Amino acid sequence: MEKAIRRTCFMVCLLLVMTVPMTALAAPSGKLIIFHAGSLSVPFAAMEKAFEARYPDVDVLREAGGSTKMARLISEAGKTADIMASADYTVIDKTLIPGNASVNIRFATNQLVLCYTEKSKYADEINVENWPEILQRKDVVWGHSEPNLDPCGYRSLMVLQLAEKFYNQPGLYEKLLANRPEANVRPKAVELITLLQNGDMDYAWEYRSVAVQHGLEFVSLDDHINLGNYALDDFYKQATVQVTGKKPGTFMTRTGQSVTYGVTLIKDAPNKEAAEAFLAYLLDSEGGLKILDEMGQPPFVPARVPTADMKSKLPASLQALVEVKE
Repeated sequence: MEKAIRRTCFMVCLLLVMTVPMTALAAPSGKLIIFHAGSLSVPFAAMEKAFEARYPDVDVLREAGGSTKMARLISEAGKTADIMASADYTVIDKTLIPGNASVNIRFATNQLVLCYTEKSKYADEINVENWPEILQRKDVVWGHSEPNLDPCGYRSLMVLQLAEKFYNQPGLYEKLLANRPEANVRPKAVELITLLQNGDMDYAWEYRSVAVQHGLEFVSLDDHINLGNYALDDFYKQATVQVTGKKPGTFMTRTGQSVTYGVTLIKDAPNKEAAEAFLAYLLDSEGGLKILDEMGQPPFVPARVPTADMKSKLPASLQALVEVKE
């Protein structure tokens, strides 16, 4: 009797193996190309290490830069990528959907802070109240990233506009920019970190997570200014920044809203299997989302998509990790 039961179990297992596609049994392998925002460099480096340990046959190749620039490399320059992660989820909506992608998963938030080091002028006196006055001092060098290439750049300008509104100081925005030469606007926000650490710049606008990851001092701003509280989106939308459009000579307006990161699977991804596996790891509350949280960047648990229709377009392996929420 026992022998018959064992034989039956063996036959059932054999039948199950024969009916499962071979692709479902094989672990992902090959090169996985990920384009991502510069502000995700440190957590994605940690995720790469953990993911490759789990799937040793996968070689993760990451390229970081301003989110707008990275998206345009895919949509306009035809660069090959499997995944694109943006510091502003609307970049995916406006640049990659519908031609290059069909889903946009919002997975984390952030806020802007004013970074500095102990070498910075007036480091011993700057605070949440006097930073606008200090940034207007002629001997102070401060900067931000390029608004046309990097969401942190146009968000930095939005913060200054919102400060003018919140502190009720008409003209503050223009006064601040008058003390920031164009040479202090850099293509990537992460370039500013080196300038700060070398003492070549006193202050720079960065995401809070970046400041934490690089051990920088920073001024935390009121929620009305820092773009970190979605409940204040009605206030944030008073800030607008014009940036270059998809075609030369065209422009688009970015409107203030809370900082939300998005990630997508590229339609013609050459390694969809590995891409789906990485996204499943990224969106796992004990995987990538945990790494983000530990590195000072609050994740959405679970991650979000705006409609049930978009959720239906996700690979089956990801649907349980995402909820429908505006």
